[in-house]
Amino acid sequence: MSGLHLRGVVLPDGGDPRDLWVVNGRVRTRPVPGATTVVTGGYLVPGLVDAHCHVGLGPKGAVDLPEAFEQALVNRRAGTLLIRDCGSPLDTRPVQERLDLPRLIRAGRHIARPKRYIKYLGVEIEDPADLPAAVAEQVAEGDGWVKLVGDWIDRDTGDLAPLWTEDVLTEAIKVAHENKARVTAHVFGEDALPALLNAGIDGIEHGTGLTDDTIAQMARNGTALVPTLINIENFPSIAAGADKYPAYQGHMRHLHARNTDTIAKAVEAGVPVFAGTDAGGGIAHGRIVDEVQALHRVGMTPTQALGAASWAAREWLGFPSLTEGAAADIVVYDDDPRENLEALRHPRLVILRGRVHS
Repeated sequence: MSGLHLRGVVLPDGGDPRDLWVVNGRVRTRPVPGATTVVTGGYLVPGLVDAHCHVGLGPKGAVDLPEAFEQALVNRRAGTLLIRDCGSPLDTRPVQERLDLPRLIRAGRHIARPKRYIKYLGVEIEDPADLPAAVAEQVAEGDGWVKLVGDWIDRDTGDLAPLWTEDVLTEAIKVAHENKARVTAHVFGEDALPALLNAGIDGIEHGTGLTDDTIAQMARNGTALVPTLINIENFPSIAAGADKYPAYQGHMRHLHARNTDTIAKAVEAGVPVFAGTDAGGGIAHGRIVDEVQALHRVGMTPTQALGAASWAAREWLGFPSLTEGAAADIVVYDDDPRENLEALRHPRLVILRGRVHS
């Protein structure tokens, strides 16, 4: 076979149907003689992106490799062809070696402090001054991203509290940037955000504690937000199991109650917002469409919400969309998902690395 030929409406450009070809796993925009036609009609969407996903993680911690492979496969079936891992206790490099599984950008393991995150999940640092060295280690283990735990419950105060001071964060993020890596952080509450943003962090995960001031700072800095909206839906149940810590319990309920307005303000302010499910642990894999619909509910247009899980997210992560020479990662739909996001639940065809998967 000398190549594949596809004809349909190409997003995000839209307009009239046009032709694309695929050769050696790459998109071509000029005719390829002898190419086999695999698509006539429909909508060609750059492969979906889950920008906060934990392949290799299950409800009880690390899973074995066969289960990690199955998690990745579930995501591919949903049209997710690019995953930004946001920390995994499993070495998932073997997932990257399988050409039938989504592309995986690894972030190594979470960096936390003792008793300040989920047990056994991350790398725990006794002395906060060791954070820059730990970041350097995780840069070497990942693919250009490092994940910090920015806040978690402090059992002494009984509520969410920051793990790091601004000075150590500044040095740690500088180490990452000098090594051409970006840094993101898990943050639920309000108090950890100013230091993280002042230190030059590249992304915030969840962001339920964003205020008008920190939203404005993120917009000025171009700091990305991945709000993991379908995970935030679990805050009431998390609070219900925390009777020992009433301050934390009330705080989590408050963050949940105002989250729609919080993320809507971030969208309106121009903060770069991307779709991430937080799959692994308590969230099932393959739920990217639920997250896209949740982004629409908090104020994104359908096109914006789709872009946050497709072309915009791919550009942010360094993967061009369906242009000459780009990776041939394409999801084909019968109906226009910009008109009805439910169409995303019914991919007709998935093409990953130029290989067709029905």
